[in-house]
Amino acid sequence: MAKKTKNIEYYEAIGRRKRAVARVRLYLLGKDKTASVGNLKIKAGEVYINKKPFDKVFVEDYKRNFILAPLKMTQNEGRFAISILTEGGGKNGQLEAIVHGLARVLTVSDESYKVSLKKAGLLTRDPRKKERRKVGTGGKARRTKQSPKR
Repeated sequence: MAKKTKNIEYYEAIGRRKRAVARVRLYLLGKDKTASVGNLKIKAGEVYINKKPFDKVFVEDYKRNFILAPLKMTQNEGRFAISILTEGGGKNGQLEAIVHGLARVLTVSDESYKVSLKKAGLLTRDPRKKERRKVGTGGKARRTKQSPKR
């Protein structure tokens, strides 16, 4: 979770939903109010998803508000520089994995946020997954087997 050195550079947590996985890092800022992530310079309050600004990845307003919900709830909107790497699943699964990861990493940074985030349901992982396909059901998970006519 948190990097195990004396001078912590960032807090890290993993968020999951269906097949989507999001690795979220909250960077602590230096004196110049920026954090360097690889060859990127991220300022305080900026969110980068897969090395792109999150405004370009999630265009709709409600999706951007959903991502920022854990930060607004804990009053941490401009405190950290945030870097997120997502893979797997679709856009909506990745969105919910990002929110789950953000909530988890905020509890790593400060334990007192856990109560409010848990009450809002942001720390609970959604356990639903795609049901596996069964043999003889014609390519669908819940379709019944065809009965013989004669």
